[in-house]
Amino acid sequence: MAAKSRIPLLLGVSAAGGVGYYLYNAGGSPRAAEKKFEADAHRVSAKIKGELPPQHKTDAEHKAAKIGKEAGGKFDDAVATVNRDASKAKSEIEAKAKAAKAETLAKIDEIDRKVEDSAAKSKSYISSWFGGK
Repeated sequence: MAAKSRIPLLLGVSAAGGVGYYLYNAGGSPRAAEKKFEADAHRVSAKIKGELPPQHKTDAEHKAAKIGKEAGGKFDDAVATVNRDASKAKSEIEAKAKAAKAETLAKIDEIDRKVEDSAAKSKSYISSWFGGK
């Protein structure tokens, strides 16, 4: 027969014993037992935290954090300035492109009119050979 682990059984008995202890001390009231358990857990947690070495920041760490915040602010300002300038440049480029497009279309229309006028003159010249107007 394979050996069975007794750990689950021991954990279950311990948990049942803990629940029984808090219920007995609370006079059978589950709410009071829960509050007592929470108070005990908080007390144990505070005791453990009190025994740990302090986690104080040194003066150098405070200065480094302050410098980091200032540098971050300056960096954010620089990024905002670059974005604003890029947006302005983009607007100017779009305006120049629009003006260039309009100018190009005007030149094309002018050339098209000249070609049509020349074609009309040539047509009237050739048709005059054949008795047309």
